[in-house]
Amino acid sequence: QVQLAESGGGLVQAGESLRLSCVASGIIFKIYDMGWYRQSPGKERELVATITNGGVTNYAISVEGRFTISRDGAKNTVYLEMNSLKTEDTAVYYCNAKIISTTLNTFNPWGQGTLVTVSS
Repeated sequence: QVQLAESGGGLVQAGESLRLSCVASGIIFKIYDMGWYRQSPGKERELVATITNGGVTNYAISVEGRFTISRDGAKNTVYLEMNSLKTEDTAVYYCNAKIISTTLNTFNPWGQGTLVTVSS
């Protein structure tokens, strides 16, 4: 099996920064796209940013220019650098990835989520 584990959430004030990390573990052969999603109370989960294994990135309009997604292939890790945070960025942030296991099965796991709270 494969798993994702996020870290780095917390409470910050508007205008401050946070860096989220997500590590993939398990019987990993190859990781394709990795991404960050978020869900606020009463809202559906939404895409924040994705990155391919070739480094091509995609961002939600609401975070473009403020957030940066990156990955470290050697560490099976994806990061989300969040700058100029706004109160509307408050949400549980989830990591997601397309992973091929050493048994050549395809997995699309989600992490457990990490809470980001931005106060005014």
